[in-house]
Amino acid sequence: MLELLLLFCAYLIGSTPTAVWVSKGIFGMDIREYGSGNAGATNTFRVLGSKAGTFVMIVDMIKGVLAVRLSYLLSYYHNPDHLTQLVNFQIGLGLAAVVGHIFPIWANFRGGKGIATLFGLVLAIQPLVAICCVGVFLLILSLTRYVSLSSIIASIAFPILILYIFNEPEVFYRIFAIAVALMVVLTHQKNITRLLSGNENKVPLFKKRG
Repeated sequence: MLELLLLFCAYLIGSTPTAVWVSKGIFGMDIREYGSGNAGATNTFRVLGSKAGTFVMIVDMIKGVLAVRLSYLLSYYHNPDHLTQLVNFQIGLGLAAVVGHIFPIWANFRGGKGIATLFGLVLAIQPLVAICCVGVFLLILSLTRYVSLSSIIASIAFPILILYIFNEPEVFYRIFAIAVALMVVLTHQKNITRLLSGNENKVPLFKKRG
């Protein structure tokens, strides 16, 4: 029963519509009516500029971290015999937050794609892997200024790091890493089409909204 309650709390945390609140509260507009129509960091970067986009990205990542941290409320957290169950539940909490981000109860179930929140999940469970992924993301972003392409390549790097570099022994986590890469690629089909046709918008790095 406690596990179900924590999963619901994780969903509520993920439902915090950062991009919507920032766009409405500061800029007097609904981010979902501009750009790609998504309430996420990528569209915020594109429409509102790097400062707003960075803020939204950081808060959305924190949502994933906080959701995973709810596992501290479980009594068996400090029991090494339940490490596998704990990691599995932490992934479940993080995914609940991702679902909340994509379908936020506080914003009529119209959210973003959940990439930043998903990164927060990984950051909370395996920080070193997360740092490597963000390094890949920033490298591609600095070279291309495409947030979508950076997200796709970083997500593909995730299972490569888990399977071959860090050789993660937990089977469910390995499956999760592969599923993440597939999910990101699938949810970015429109972006991939625009990238291939040369119509994808670049983000204004280190520039204010024009």
